[in-house]
Amino acid sequence: MTTTHSKQTPEEQRSKAPWRYGAVWGARGAHIAEARHAVRSLLARAGHHPRERSNQDAQLVVSELVTNAVRHAPGPGELLLEVSPDAAQLRISVRDSSPRRPRLQVSDAGRIGGHGLHLVSRLCDRVRTIALDSGKRVVAHLPLHQPAG
Repeated sequence: MTTTHSKQTPEEQRSKAPWRYGAVWGARGAHIAEARHAVRSLLARAGHHPRERSNQDAQLVVSELVTNAVRHAPGPGELLLEVSPDAAQLRISVRDSSPRRPRLQVSDAGRIGGHGLHLVSRLCDRVRTIALDSGKRVVAHLPLHQPAG
C-alpha cells in the first residue's frame, strides 16, 4: 500500500482545516492492518484516543470497506480519510475497480461473513456508492464523539 500523509501546517491548525490521509494500492491489494493503523493515527492527531469508541468504530468501518474492496475488485484501489475541522465526523472514501454496487444481504445470524455492510450502515450516518468510469467509490460518514480535553 502506498500512503500519503497530510500533516497540518501551523496555518492549517489555526484555520481549522480538516485532517486528511490517503493511500492507494495496486493489484496485490491493500494491507488492512495498515488501513486500521492509518485511521487510528489520524484520529489521534485530531484528539481522539485510540481506546475511545469513535476510534474503534472508525477502525471497524475502514477495515470492512477496504476488505470488501480488496475481496470483490482486482485493484487498483484508494482509501481517503478526512476528519472534519471540529473533529466531529470522519469521512471514509474507498474506491475500487469493480462496477458492482455493494448490496446489503438478508440478515442471517447463521451465515459466516456478509455482515460488514450491515455494521457499516448501523455505525454511519450516511453511506453512499458513487459510480465511476473505472469502478465505484463508497463514501461513509461516521459521527465521532467529541474528544476529551
